[in-house]
Amino acid sequence: MEKNELILILDFGGQYNQLIARRVRECNVYSEVVPYKISLDEIKKKNPKGIIFTGGPASVYGDNSPKCDKEIFNLGIPVLGICYGMQLMSYTLGGKVASASTREYGETKVNINNDSQLFKGFENTNIFLMSHTDYVETLPSGFKKIGYTDSCPNAAMENADRKLYGIQFHPEVNNSVNGIQVIKNFLYNICNCSGNWKMSSFVEDSIKSLKEKIGDKKALCALSGGVDSSVAAVLLSKAIGKNLTCIFVDHGLLRKNEGDEVEKVFTTQYDLNFVRVNAKDLFLEKLAGVTDPETKRKIIGEEFIRVFEKEAKKIGKVDFLVQGTIYPDVIESGLGKSSVIKSHHNVGGLPDTVDFKEIIEPLRNLFKDEVRKVGLELGIPEKLVFRQPFPGPGLAIRIIGDITENKLNILKDADHIFTEEIAKAGLDRKINQYFAVLTNLKSVGVMGDERTYDYTVALRAVETTDFMTGVWSQIPYEILGKVSNRIVNEVKHVNRVVYDITSKPPATIEWE
Repeated sequence: MEKNELILILDFGGQYNQLIARRVRECNVYSEVVPYKISLDEIKKKNPKGIIFTGGPASVYGDNSPKCDKEIFNLGIPVLGICYGMQLMSYTLGGKVASASTREYGETKVNINNDSQLFKGFENTNIFLMSHTDYVETLPSGFKKIGYTDSCPNAAMENADRKLYGIQFHPEVNNSVNGIQVIKNFLYNICNCSGNWKMSSFVEDSIKSLKEKIGDKKALCALSGGVDSSVAAVLLSKAIGKNLTCIFVDHGLLRKNEGDEVEKVFTTQYDLNFVRVNAKDLFLEKLAGVTDPETKRKIIGEEFIRVFEKEAKKIGKVDFLVQGTIYPDVIESGLGKSSVIKSHHNVGGLPDTVDFKEIIEPLRNLFKDEVRKVGLELGIPEKLVFRQPFPGPGLAIRIIGDITENKLNILKDADHIFTEEIAKAGLDRKINQYFAVLTNLKSVGVMGDERTYDYTVALRAVETTDFMTGVWSQIPYEILGKVSNRIVNEVKHVNRVVYDITSKPPATIEWE
């Protein structure tokens, strides 16, 4: 990847900041989301081919609204302002932004000037998603209108000589018809990108730079068996081989056979040191009698760190700690402009009690789907690469109420049956997340001629693009029936199966 093949995305608090970055990368151009306060010197140092301003909830004429350095527009670098980004460009360069008498939300017909390089290949009208209360009332000097709607006189603008463009709509969302083409036109027609960002070159470049950085020093990786940490571990193993040690803390709360599968992959296919710590009894002891989900999370998180540190000390001094941090973790943890959504355990500092010099996060700038592509490039088995998203506390938060070994075994068996039947039906890639939950509800049932009083298992399956929202998956009845029959017949102490048909929101994907 050439260093100048970069698009900077200035984050003004918009809900689609990550989506814009993904869309740019889908066009084979590397992108980074950065805070709107980024300095001119930092921008010059990064030497981007273009800059995109995201949307945002503020009004540009408000006292505390986010603003950028005006000199950005004088760097000679093409800029595309989206929604708030267009308003900010107009306001900064002398145009007028006002509150709209008619707010526009949803899919809207936009009349466009397809002579503009931004709209090359489009018809005279196109459907785009609008979501705004303010609008550009008067264009800045040197700009001309290239789009409008029935209620928004300036839905798109350009100053072609300065390569400055603004659009009031959101091309990055699926609701906008051919919206990706607007982004592609900006990248190729205006920024003159060559489109050389691809996973194979990322893998080659990463291995080379890791070799140079680490040399013959030692690195340690906390391996959970999930996609992110597994891909990070394999990437490091390709670079430094036996100088990498992976510690796999098996807390006993993984899915059926998962611990053994992880161990088999990393001991037979890769050149690294693999340490498995079987700590199920320890975790079950600490969790005994605990019913509150947040308390479960806290206990598991703290105990995981203690076990990892104990094993790390046995190895001795290590120069680098490897973590599977990915880009959404970084953005969601508030390291950019976006408000903090949740704290991620793998974003921040080093453990105090283990002797590391530096942290290495080889996937820090990748999205989840890109991490999976890297995994395939590295030859990691598809079963591991496309493994279902799994919470750090594991099955502990899929067992409602207290946790016992018996309950764990019930849930593992029920979940395994559900997963197996979904795969047989060819739905394992269509449904984004699916799993079983062991409720703390017991009910009366009949098996044979005898009365039973046993557990209820709930099945959950969700389709989503970003896991921020999701709809319940309409699995065919015959498949749900087969799963239910198998669970009540093959799993002891379960006499009832229910299917969760609640979307997110109002529910979350996980039950706890």
